[in-house]
Amino acid sequence: MPWRWDVAERDHEIQNPTSPEKIRLLGDYLRLTRESRVLDIACGKARPALVLASAYGCRIVGVERLPAFADEAQGRIAEAGLEALVEIETRDARELPLEPDGWHAAVCLGASFVWGTIAETAAALTPAVRRGGFVAVGEPYWRQWPLPDGVDSQGYVPLEETVTRLEQAGLALTGIIAASDDDWDRYESLH
Repeated sequence: MPWRWDVAERDHEIQNPTSPEKIRLLGDYLRLTRESRVLDIACGKARPALVLASAYGCRIVGVERLPAFADEAQGRIAEAGLEALVEIETRDARELPLEPDGWHAAVCLGASFVWGTIAETAAALTPAVRRGGFVAVGEPYWRQWPLPDGVDSQGYVPLEETVTRLEQAGLALTGIIAASDDDWDRYESLH
């Protein structure tokens, strides 16, 4: 049976194992300002976008293919009074024409599956970011390696190899924000 994200994540405030504090840290790493334009791929219900827009005054375009999440995002944006800063497009991000050098930062948190792999996500987003800009990709990794017998890696690797994959895709690592056990417990408990 396929995973129903609109059901499984109906109670999630942030649809990743993270916190508003870590999203603000991401904004620091991205050097966001009021002049920044940010692309948020698979933005879900827009909580990270709202945190970044509130904290930095940056303009964000979120792309979300699930209408239920996009609709909820629109409601959250209106409730926060951030319509002038955050816009949501309901579409498959793979079909989004990415203007070259159009963004200060491109963010894809926990959704590299949009393009397939972390390297393919980096390759898709890098041309859309201006020189000196940033690409942020959130990706699970295994803390224990090798995995115990019978555990499927699901294509994920240890952190060091995740970093290597990003570097091989042409990105220079400028920071890491890791989910804590508490972040994962909060995220998975809501499933």
